[in-house]
Formats: sequence, C-alpha cells, structure tokens
Amino acid sequence: MKDRVVVITGASSGIGAVLAEKIGQRGAHVVLVARRERELAEVAARAGAQALPVVADVTRRADVERVLASALARFGGVDVWINNAGRGITRFVSELTDADFDDMMLVNVKSALYGMQAIVPYFVERGRGHLINISSFLGRVPIAAHRSAYNAAKAALNALTANLRADVGGKGVEVSLVMPGLVSTEFARNVIGTPSAVPPQWTPNAAMKPQTPEEVADAVAELIEHPRAEIYTNPASPEMARRYFEDLRGG
Repeated sequence: MKDRVVVITGASSGIGAVLAEKIGQRGAHVVLVARRERELAEVAARAGAQALPVVADVTRRADVERVLASALARFGGVDVWINNAGRGITRFVSELTDADFDDMMLVNVKSALYGMQAIVPYFVERGRGHLINISSFLGRVPIAAHRSAYNAAKAALNALTANLRADVGGKGVEVSLVMPGLVSTEFARNVIGTPSAVPPQWTPNAAMKPQTPEEVADAVAELIEHPRAEIYTNPASPEMARRYFEDLRGG
C-alpha cells in the first residue's frame, strides 16, 4: 500500500472516508474527492500528510477530468481509482418520476462512467492500474423494492464494469466490482424521498447483518492488495444470491 496513489470519489463520509483514512495511514497517497469542502478537509487531515482533497462534482465530466489532472500534477501518477460516489432512493417503481430516475443514473452510473473514461486510457497507456467500482448487493439481487431505481442503476454499473473488464483484458489493467450489503452509514438518511427503515428481508434476524464501514473498507483495502474481479463484502451475500437465483428458476 505504501506510496500507491489512490483516488477515491465520495470520500467525505461513509465508506469512502473510512477507506481513505485506513489506506492513508498505511502509507498510500490518497486523493479524496467530494463536493463538501469542509467535510473533505476533515477526512484529509486524518488520511495522512500526503492526502490531497479535491472538491469536485463527479456528475460533471469536466470535474472528473480535473481530478485526474490534479492527481497527476501532485503525485506524478495514479495507481488505483475507486468510483465510490452514490446515492439511494425510497420510491417504488410505480412512484418513480423522470427526475428520480435521471438522478439515480447520473449519480450512480454516469459519475462512475466519467471516472472510467478518464482513468482507464491512462492505465492502458501506462500498462498497469486498478479500477474499482463500488456497487451494491442490490445491483445483483434487487430484493429491496423501495430502492427501485437505485437497484437498477447499480445493475447497470455491474454490467458496465464487466464490459470494461472485457475491453481491457490483456492490457495490464485490473477491473474490480465491490458489492456491499447493508452498511451502517448515513446512506439511508440521505436518500431521495423519505429516509427508510431496514426492509424486512434485512432485519438483524435475517441472514444478512449490517456491516460497519470499517469492515467494508477493510475488504476494499484487501482488494487493492490482491485484485479480484468481484467481491461481496458481507459473508452472507453469496448464499443469499444463490438462493435468490434458484428461486427465480423455481428450483
């Protein structure tokens, strides 16, 4: 981890903030990206003397390109790029407005697309690099109906990630997808619509227990050290996914 340059979007809170602090304390040079300047500066102060906060809106392509330029100007290179910015929603499919759907796709998919299109050509030219997209278990197993367009957006991100991995095969670029389950952050309080309770499928009595952002950050840090195509961060996720698809097949 020491001296690796790691860009993390959505780094002012939640998983992104905890990850920045963890890897910064292990010697990584972290580029922290978010819109909230004060919160971003506070995280940067805990992420090591080399941490670089960049205030940017990753739903704007020009801002994402500026992030890359800032990282290269400061550190001379980028080793890992983590698309972590995201936002949820509390709307059933029948209730979605055009604005709801467009916002979910912009924040959860297009921001990551801009990141991929900014960094991957650099990685390919360099002959090495690691792109990590933070998705969700709901992008693979959409069991929370009130998350509707969020689930759809993360499923789209999953597909784009897989397609990108095929695009850059043999070019020295690692492409990873991370699918957390329930995580104890402010995510549910910052959704579009009413802040939501945990859906019945995910109560503490169910198989999937909430993880802390520290647990998810540890999983991502391990992924940086040992790249893999896909990971679930919650130990219960693989079995839940298997049962879900078996039920769909009726077997």
